[in-house]
Amino acid sequence: MLTKYDEFLCHQIVSTFDHPDTSAREWTERTWFSVHDISGKLSLVNSFGYYPNRNIIDSYVSVTIENKTVYTVRASRELRPAIDDVRVGPFFYEIVEPLKKVRSVLEENEYDVSYDILWEGTMPAHEENSQFARVRGRVEENVVRYVQAGRPTGWIKVDGQTYQLDKENWRCERDHSWGVRRGGGVPEMGVQPGEIPEGYVHNFITYQFDNWGATFHRREHWDGTPLVFSGAIFYPYGSGKEELPLVDIKHNYTFRPDIRQITSADITLIAADGSRKEISAKPLNACYLKAGGMFGFRDFTHGIWMGPYFIDGHKIDITDPQALAEVHFIEDLACELRCGNEVGYGIFELVMIGKYPKYGFEGY
Repeated sequence: MLTKYDEFLCHQIVSTFDHPDTSAREWTERTWFSVHDISGKLSLVNSFGYYPNRNIIDSYVSVTIENKTVYTVRASRELRPAIDDVRVGPFFYEIVEPLKKVRSVLEENEYDVSYDILWEGTMPAHEENSQFARVRGRVEENVVRYVQAGRPTGWIKVDGQTYQLDKENWRCERDHSWGVRRGGGVPEMGVQPGEIPEGYVHNFITYQFDNWGATFHRREHWDGTPLVFSGAIFYPYGSGKEELPLVDIKHNYTFRPDIRQITSADITLIAADGSRKEISAKPLNACYLKAGGMFGFRDFTHGIWMGPYFIDGHKIDITDPQALAEVHFIEDLACELRCGNEVGYGIFELVMIGKYPKYGFEGY
């Protein structure tokens, strides 16, 4: 089936753009888009998921106000025949200038959240090392991703209050990934269960100071052994500086007593040229991705078939410990960061399951 993308001179397989070159149902293309103010009042994450081998496209937004209330809207639709329209109900995504400007819109709806945000990169996008894993002979992960830091403009409306976004007081980050990936959708029936790790860490950070920024994606075994690592230090457009790869990081985190969410972080970035940067991070606000459907929340999970069209939304009081426990698993923490006398802002994402003795966790 022809799509509008078939007009471009960019084909890489002998076929059309209506399907990838594999029939694996895990094939996923995803955008992640974060916006937060530097005071910690509001944090927003929006994502689109494209699943051509499941015939699904979905989207969600999760917004946290003052670390007290979470608002979420989730929507899903049948992908075909409108396969080349990045729209899911009231959600819409537009490429304004490739690798620099994108626009995300949530039109007015019954769930008290809407927005129109222009995301503009301040530094070139960073391409992560690809992630590949074969488990029991089968490819379980084969993903590429790029990451970028920027400044937003536009507006966000939550529960009747409108927040105007400006580049001085707001920051944004985004990534775009595609390939065969873990998670999302419904596991196949009648297959051997996956192994449950004794302990596992996923840690993703993207942030920016005025004159530089950095990102890293690290996964660890419970004893700190790295399983995946990719990262870089990058510089603003027009600086004339090339990005500097990272080869490792060292971390020292402190945690809340009730959930595995950090209260502070000290991180050492170790670059390929041997230089080091010492960073400290203080969380300002937390955006709860599980409420949006990541790993499942209230009958909705990314990539699951919800019928030809589905939409719902929730308002969650996370000052209630039971409600907090329900949405906690993976959070994007809007943070203030310091490096010497420099002050920056960005996103800190952490999943830590099972045991991790360094921080006093002895099991699930």
